[in-house]
Amino acid sequence: MTSPSTAPIRWPAEAIWEAVAPVLPGFTVEVLPEVDSTNSELMRRARAGRLEPVLLVAEQQTAGRGRMGRQWHSGAQAAGQRGQALTFSLGLNLAPADWSGLSLAVGLSVAQSLHPDIRLKWPNDLWWHDRKLAGILIETANWGELSASRYVVIGVGINLATPDATGLSTPPVGLRELLPEVDAAQALFSIAAPLVQTVQRFEAHGFAPFQQAFNARDALAQLPLTLSDGVHGVAQGVDAAGALLVATAQGMQRVTSSEVSVRVQQGPAYVHL
Repeated sequence: MTSPSTAPIRWPAEAIWEAVAPVLPGFTVEVLPEVDSTNSELMRRARAGRLEPVLLVAEQQTAGRGRMGRQWHSGAQAAGQRGQALTFSLGLNLAPADWSGLSLAVGLSVAQSLHPDIRLKWPNDLWWHDRKLAGILIETANWGELSASRYVVIGVGINLATPDATGLSTPPVGLRELLPEVDAAQALFSIAAPLVQTVQRFEAHGFAPFQQAFNARDALAQLPLTLSDGVHGVAQGVDAAGALLVATAQGMQRVTSSEVSVRVQQGPAYVHL
């Protein structure tokens, strides 16, 4: 009898292609049994001049990456079990007037596609009940000095099964705690086409059209924060450019750097940025 971890995954590649190709010419869907990182693979291809739009899915990642160079821990994948996490990257050319807020728009799209109770932790994590469900890593490559367009690689990693929390500063959660019957193929199909539509809408209009919906799912809203310069404040959502707004004794501050870390602490302690 085939166990769930070894059974072949029936990826909906053709259905995703049929939904996306009409709005993204040249689009393909590719599934790899194993790769170090889907983001790393698409960035290697971009540096080699391969700039076609593609959704690259990995059944197993051996060296997944998160923001600020951190390793993406997917628990069961590291143990060699397929289908316990969904990892994929979307690569395509974009030329928005302003790149600010792209990771927030992506996170919002993924959350909306999966479950109404999923919250968004600025700037690029998906949470459920103060536990990390998914992360997003966005990288870009310039392919012409005179061109406003860049090849952007949007990586998404989602826990399906709940990983072991040992050594993790934020406890993880798996999507199956919200949707017990979901599998990697179903989750990918739910996410893929709306994500492409979101990215194209962002390219045309920036983050502003997504601001209200993001703030409705904001996991940090009204929480006490400590900024990296030691200033205390309270989170007030994000503005139309995707900056985190923090009310402090010195007035409202906008936090825009993607190189900050936000950690929610228990009791009277503050969130650290």
